[in-house]
Amino acid sequence: MSHPNEVLVIEDEKEIRELMALHLLRQGYKVIECSSAEEGLRAAQNKSFDLIVLDWMLPSMSGIDFLGQVRGQNPTTSVLMVTARTEPEDIVLGLEKGADDYLTKPFEPSVFLARVKALLRRVELFNEKKKNDESVLQLMGLKVDLNTYDVTVNSEPVHFTPSEFKLLVVLLQSRGKVLTRDELIEEIQGEGVNVIGRTIDTHVFGMRKKLGAWSENIETIRGVGYRVKVEV
Repeated sequence: MSHPNEVLVIEDEKEIRELMALHLLRQGYKVIECSSAEEGLRAAQNKSFDLIVLDWMLPSMSGIDFLGQVRGQNPTTSVLMVTARTEPEDIVLGLEKGADDYLTKPFEPSVFLARVKALLRRVELFNEKKKNDESVLQLMGLKVDLNTYDVTVNSEPVHFTPSEFKLLVVLLQSRGKVLTRDELIEEIQGEGVNVIGRTIDTHVFGMRKKLGAWSENIETIRGVGYRVKVEV
């Protein structure tokens, strides 16, 4: 099951901020509320959000100034600007500064939610396409080319069997996530490949031996399965 989308709401008017958060929570999203752009920047530095809902007229730092800074930190996060500034030139400026969509106040909650869902769908489609288009996986000196089936560690070639290669790829694509033996069996089972029982452990042993010191990045989760560490 995919994790719920995480939304950062930056709005200085308490009633409006809480109204937005309430509607988002009802849709199953995780929400963090901030009353200023500075507070929002601190939140965005500590974690990555799927969407930022942003007011323009904020105390101290404006939403436009916030956009200029957050785009440097989180260039792929979607931003929905929700503001009382309704002039066409304001809308144009907001979009030019980096907002992905612009909604004027007062707004209907149903319209607000429709805009949020549209932006999140766009993000999901982009991420899926990016994932499908990714042909080279790299992590801490390890490079795996899905087109040529070449594997190198610090530019030194490593030769894997087809099962070992498939296993390494699925672990890298799911890095940070624990995959059970049954999930790994399902992923690497294929034509000419018969994977049963503890065969997965044998493949992992072979991978680790060939990867040398890099194998420390493959963790055994006792009684469950395996995972590849996330780069830090």
